[in-house]
Amino acid sequence: MQVRILRRALLALPLALSFAVPAVAQVVVKHTKGEVTLAARPQRVAVFDPASLDTLHALGVDAVKGVFNTRMPPGLAKYAGAEYAKVGSLHEPDLEALNKLKPDLIIVGGRSSAKYDGVKGLAPTIDMTVDNKDFLASSIANARTLGRIFGKEAQAEALIGKLNASLAAIRPQAAGAGKALFVLTSGARMSAYGPGSRFGILHDGYGFVPAQPNLKVSSHGQAASFEFILQANPDWLFVLDRDAAIGRDGSAARQLLDNALVKQTSAARKNQVVFVNASNWYLVGSGLGALQANVDQAAAALKGAKP
Repeated sequence: MQVRILRRALLALPLALSFAVPAVAQVVVKHTKGEVTLAARPQRVAVFDPASLDTLHALGVDAVKGVFNTRMPPGLAKYAGAEYAKVGSLHEPDLEALNKLKPDLIIVGGRSSAKYDGVKGLAPTIDMTVDNKDFLASSIANARTLGRIFGKEAQAEALIGKLNASLAAIRPQAAGAGKALFVLTSGARMSAYGPGSRFGILHDGYGFVPAQPNLKVSSHGQAASFEFILQANPDWLFVLDRDAAIGRDGSAARQLLDNALVKQTSAARKNQVVFVNASNWYLVGSGLGALQANVDQAAAALKGAKP
């Protein structure tokens, strides 16, 4: 009798477990190019977007199996390892490598967004390009989307909460710190970026008052010169060295800005020229890890500011 009862209990166990652990429901994902339905949680993901890779890394998602073979930002160096399939550059996917990988999700965004149509037929594909006009809100929305896809909602909300707290703390300090200007250097050339631009979070998110509020908004910024910087006379000068970001030899930003005109600015006189983390700002951009590191760097600079 006891054997028969035990046998019945064992036979019923799988059915009980099926009710105790429900299958993952399908997820409808809205993205820049439309929407896609995922039948199950992705297990083999190919990523062509550094920002998304940064967020997935911050969330602890282990489903990434294929990555771009373009220069990997230092914070994501582990993905350069041989254990991750290389599926093409940000500008040119390797269709043969993708077919071999057989991903159940492909993620594009930013520089790789233009290749969406070329890969969407291989697997469900989402475009996580952010809206620069609403950069911060768009970045956070993307983080929540990735959290929902991979069952990491709690982790995403924790990181977003930390980021929002950091932003709330820096805004009143930045607002009273004087005018700020953000410039990108590339070789001997410079361009300036203001509110609403790809680097506009300095003003729109951190709260720095723009030294030049009417700068042209474009992906390449507005051409700038030493005279332009002196005329703007920022109290804070934030500098992104593009050559450092992409590993190209050339005139380093520090050397370029070691200039008599720049030295006359309030920023230079107060030692308030901040060379930002080039990879985070230029390559990663809207990833959760980079966003947090960038605001932390700005907050540290403000903390060390001269009275």
